[in-house]
Amino acid sequence: MTTVEYNQCVDEFSDNVFRFILKNIKDEDKAKDVVQESYVKMWDKARSIDFEKAKSYLFTTAYHTMIDQIRKDKRLTQFEEAPYDSFSHENSYSDLSEILNEAADKLPEIQRTVILLRDYEGYSYKEIGEITKLGESQVKVYIYRARLSMKKYLVSMDKVI
Repeated sequence: MTTVEYNQCVDEFSDNVFRFILKNIKDEDKAKDVVQESYVKMWDKARSIDFEKAKSYLFTTAYHTMIDQIRKDKRLTQFEEAPYDSFSHENSYSDLSEILNEAADKLPEIQRTVILLRDYEGYSYKEIGEITKLGESQVKVYIYRARLSMKKYLVSMDKVI
């Protein structure tokens, strides 16, 4: 990949990568750090990356960098230190996207990741498998389970609303 192609990747994909990471870790500053670190890793290997595979490489790198960040944060934060507000549920929703985001937040990490890659970013099952290092059939199972969980959550929310 040339410098021009690298810059083109920054222009085309940085917003998508940032949104994907932000939806997973919910901290804007950490999401920016993960995206920046992903681009640094991409720059370090730019000569060996084929431009046609740059988007996949970038999302894969960002995903793994995000996982490393989450693991690091888990070691640093204990359950008792978390604010009480993060465990309460008293929301008033103004639109469907808020409800969907709340439902996605309830999913286990891997299910949330695959559903975001599939439904928000439009990746194929095969591409998601490459990014997450899962088999294509396992990706389908996680997406199916995530959709079922979200459906159950939305139905229960429908009774409340």
